[in-house]
Amino acid sequence: MATGSGTTMKIIGITLVVLGLGLAIWGYQLSGSVGSQISQAVTGSDTDKVMTFYIAGAVSFVVGIYLFLKK
Repeated sequence: MATGSGTTMKIIGITLVVLGLGLAIWGYQLSGSVGSQISQAVTGSDTDKVMTFYIAGAVSFVVGIYLFLKK
């Protein structure tokens, strides 16, 4: 029973890693949009939407790595 649980956690970990990378890439692509570039030129910082994708991607990635490497 414990083996199945460990395998499930590794699958969830891999899924979170992939999701985290996807969110970070999506945020990067959003930062190159016209609206985001105008906002960045005016305010000097990325938009809230871009930052949300970056943060969610990073958190998902870290949690996924933790679950994958956890024994």
